[in-house]
Amino acid sequence: MAQTNSLRDFQMTVHSEFIKIAEELKPVLYSRELSPEAARLNGESLADFRGQSLGQGDALLLDFGCHVTGYVSFDFASQGSPPDAPALLEIKLGESQAELLQSVDSYRGNLTASWLQEERTHIDDFPSRLGLPRRYAFRYVQIRVLAISPKYRLTVEGSSVRAVSAADFATVLPLQVQDEELKRLDEAGLLTLHECMQEVFEDGPKRDRRMWLGDLYLQAKTNYAAFRQTELVKRCLYLFAGLRQNEGRIGATLFIKPKLQVDDIFLFDYALHFVNTLHEYYEETGDRATLAELYPVALRQIEIAVRRMDDGGLVQDEDSWWCFVDWGEGLNKQASAQGIFIVALRKMLNLAEVLDETSDEGKLKALLEQAANGMARLYDKEQGLFVSGAERQVSWHSQIWAVLAGLLPEDLARKLLERLPELPHAPQTPFMHHFYVEALLKAGLRQEALSHLKHYWGAMLADGSDTYGEVFNPQNPHYSPYDDKAIESRCHAWSCTPSYFIRRYFAD
Repeated sequence: MAQTNSLRDFQMTVHSEFIKIAEELKPVLYSRELSPEAARLNGESLADFRGQSLGQGDALLLDFGCHVTGYVSFDFASQGSPPDAPALLEIKLGESQAELLQSVDSYRGNLTASWLQEERTHIDDFPSRLGLPRRYAFRYVQIRVLAISPKYRLTVEGSSVRAVSAADFATVLPLQVQDEELKRLDEAGLLTLHECMQEVFEDGPKRDRRMWLGDLYLQAKTNYAAFRQTELVKRCLYLFAGLRQNEGRIGATLFIKPKLQVDDIFLFDYALHFVNTLHEYYEETGDRATLAELYPVALRQIEIAVRRMDDGGLVQDEDSWWCFVDWGEGLNKQASAQGIFIVALRKMLNLAEVLDETSDEGKLKALLEQAANGMARLYDKEQGLFVSGAERQVSWHSQIWAVLAGLLPEDLARKLLERLPELPHAPQTPFMHHFYVEALLKAGLRQEALSHLKHYWGAMLADGSDTYGEVFNPQNPHYSPYDDKAIESRCHAWSCTPSYFIRRYFAD
């Protein structure tokens, strides 16, 4: 994620009692050893790569058969005369083969090239074992010999990866479904989530390798339906609550290493997703003690969001980026923000009722009515659509969040969603496509929701991936908010929710 709204005069407040709870919940990572399943030398397939010799300019491509996150190692030896000089190697790791074609030198994207998984290293002694110290996320590894003495050749005797995750596939209940396509979609969703479950729910094991609150909201949903590691969700909630920005704001993202740190990025919708995540955590676990402890933190996010409302209950629009919603050039986010605020208000009201916070109940009901009136101001009767911003922009996003806000009768919600294909500004990410499927289900369009799962997420698998990526537009497959597809994450947290939908709504 880039181009975000950073707080001026940023300060972090550490709530040590929450951090202590979070650290006690740190998971022990499962590990497993994996070896390559296939290899090619200079483009030619090999029956067995071990012992193959490489000279200057040769390239060996290893395919581990599926996406893995972990620590890779190699065993090298030499062939011919005694080595009289080191071998200089370039090692590239990619979630896709296309990623291996990119290099730091030629990269022109708008995120730093340091995210590209590329190493150069010397091998001085043979035989030698090389273990890369960084954790990588990849399926493919390419070893290219950049320079070597003509007196000898390098041989690759073996390679393996110690794959790590907080999730264990053995804990997942078998999927009860006959549809083979749904099984494949579920497998990819599980693998996507599995790779992102580390010491926290990361947004991507390749990039950014930290925790974003919007991603956590969708990861937690899928986790409840799959791995059921509720304590990892609890840990993440306490970390967000324990590392807050100015005035008690929940930051959009946290760094875990080298130390716990909230970033200075604040996003209107992500802060409200803390309310949503806490609400669903309580619904799933019935953990009243955690709810009671974190309730004031959630309520504070509502109080901060209210400042953006005008006297008519409408969230104010402005030029700076204060609300994410989705990637998409020129997308106005006012109507989406209004819908997200209403959803969070409903869930906050429910939490207040659970804890019998009667004084808060009255205030929240009044705010909900005020916000509903604000949403009504955005409805254009002539067009029969919700508009957004001073230019009264029409988009998919505004209609989707209007439906999710729960202010429309089901027949009107259906009509609104059925008109989406004719509208501009379609969703660019699986993040927003998730909410589109939620809206379809809320409007009773179950078959349409199922068809969209197969069409949208299925197209990612048809593109050769076994996990779901960060950004995907089937009509414009080359689109990237970073101006380069190689820097994108092909295994991204907010994309894992087909497993949630399939297991909660479409299992036999």
